[in-house]
Amino acid sequence: MRILFITHSFNSLTQRLFCELSALGHQVSIEFDIADAVAEEAVALFKPDLIVAPYLKRAIPESIWARHLCLIVHPGIVGDRGPSALDWAIRRQLPEWGVTVLQAEAEMDAGPVWASATFPMRPARKASLYRNEVTEAAVQAVMAAVHRFTSGNFTPARVPGAAHEPMKQADRQIDWQADDTATVLAKLNAADGFPGVADELFGQACHLFDAWPEASLSGQPGALLARRETAVCRATVDGAVWIGHVKRPGALKLPTTQAFAEAGELPESSLDGWWKAPSATWQDIAYGEAGGVGFLGFEFYNGAMSTRQCQRLTEAFRWASQRPTRVIVLRGGSDFWSNGIHLNTIEAAESPADESWANINAIDDLAEAILRCETQITVAAVGGNAGAGGCFLARACDQVWVRDGVMLNPHYKNMGNLFGSEFWTYLLPPRVGDDGARAIMRHRLPMTAAEAVKLGFYDACLPGPGFAVDVARRAAEIAAAGDLPAQLAAKKAKLEADEAVKPLANYRAAELQEMRRNFYGFDPSYHVARYHFVAKTPHSWTPRHLALHRELDWKIPA
Repeated sequence: MRILFITHSFNSLTQRLFCELSALGHQVSIEFDIADAVAEEAVALFKPDLIVAPYLKRAIPESIWARHLCLIVHPGIVGDRGPSALDWAIRRQLPEWGVTVLQAEAEMDAGPVWASATFPMRPARKASLYRNEVTEAAVQAVMAAVHRFTSGNFTPARVPGAAHEPMKQADRQIDWQADDTATVLAKLNAADGFPGVADELFGQACHLFDAWPEASLSGQPGALLARRETAVCRATVDGAVWIGHVKRPGALKLPTTQAFAEAGELPESSLDGWWKAPSATWQDIAYGEAGGVGFLGFEFYNGAMSTRQCQRLTEAFRWASQRPTRVIVLRGGSDFWSNGIHLNTIEAAESPADESWANINAIDDLAEAILRCETQITVAAVGGNAGAGGCFLARACDQVWVRDGVMLNPHYKNMGNLFGSEFWTYLLPPRVGDDGARAIMRHRLPMTAAEAVKLGFYDACLPGPGFAVDVARRAAEIAAAGDLPAQLAAKKAKLEADEAVKPLANYRAAELQEMRRNFYGFDPSYHVARYHFVAKTPHSWTPRHLALHRELDWKIPA
């Protein structure tokens, strides 16, 4: 079929549905929901058999839903209506939630139900639940709805429901003198990603994001107790929480210690080295060992890696490579493995060009440290989404194992035609061929875990349930293998042979020469694209690589 997506943005859920439906042979085109007239034009051009709305912030106009079947993906259980559905479910700490696919009509979220799926709730951030449980349930429900539509013998049922009001800041407000840690976390989790919780730090208004529990530190409720790297610790009535990111009025969302210079006056609560801290505290880089395997995790907010974070992670990796282990597994974070350089901290820098240059060199240092590791087999366990330089940082490892359901965006050009670095010109062509490398870098489309393995870019796609356990088992098997010394010798010999043809330094220098043009050259495309990305500027048009129906030579297949 021809399926048109009308969506607010090409977010992770929309990307996943795009890939899943395309894999089934459907022709999927995308139009951003900019204005009624734009959507109407897209429908007229594409003449879709079906319209799907994976992510909307306003209603589809009657001029469209009255003439075409439009399926709305609502992040709520059957009968739930209105915005802030997932926010309310988290705030009320409900045990189960779901996704409903319903037909667009005049009343919001009140149309006939085509499919639904439910999932158990976990105490997590809204963005994390959305990228994982909500996305999996949405895929299940949309696939069922599309199948029912194509079968032609399904009649959707109307279900009575109740509408709730949008969650307001008054509903999110934290009472630091009365709320316990669980309540504070529930309020912050229900607002994480967007819009955050309106509050104050250091006597100044801001919105709070990125909260983690702390069990050891305590103090007067509401008091700021300590700082650690990017975060500050604030007392609750029965403990404390770490606040990792804030957004001040008129400013970008930034690490708390960067947004507030006053944070430097707080006492530093440091941890002993890289060893894994107790789970009831916050630690962005953590290390543990089991069965001859070292596990290096890095929990960076939204997968963005600043200059300092790259430098600290490089230091941690080099330290880990001196441990008496046989395998190092780079785990990344719970929701993201890595999305490459940190665009927000770059935008906020005195010289974004200089900070871009420092950041790309810092992440290249990390990639090179991984590539040159001779003492262990390295594994990237990609359990969360990855994009741009993060995809190639993972490929710097000897093995890349990716969780089924993860979305990958292994390209740079969407950010103002960035050339990219992280040794991609060395790592990608041998895996997928020169033509394959050009296709990946030019097409700028998302890639599923299974597709990455099929292309040869990554090495194994592992089932989502039990991913961490499967990774640990596979890594332990490598560590216990009798031919491990031979594997390490072969790894060293291959790098030496490659360097004899063209040194890694040459690949890096050539990539950075292109990146320097992006950062300092006459073409401002990267700086313009970065600004619009971090400022979340509303879309003015749909990129042509997504809007198939707007290609000049596009026509309906015979």
